[in-house]
Amino acid sequence: MLDLLKTKNSISLKDDPKISALKAVTWRIVGTIDTIVISFLLTGNATIAFSIGGFEVFSKMLLYFIHERAWAKITRRHGGE
Repeated sequence: MLDLLKTKNSISLKDDPKISALKAVTWRIVGTIDTIVISFLLTGNATIAFSIGGFEVFSKMLLYFIHERAWAKITRRHGGE
């Protein structure tokens, strides 16, 4: 994983698609842990908290995909590619 952070060529780390993918995955992990913790604090039940967190992983990915496709459609309609 850390090998992705080391670059041997002139590509900037912030422009590397591998870094973007790694950041997306780690951010989703952080978001899911946050959801699990909040769910546990509200319910006091670890099983329910992990169930909510597990469901949330997939629902957020689906919602993001729909959001991204909507923006792509808007961008094309208003002079994008």
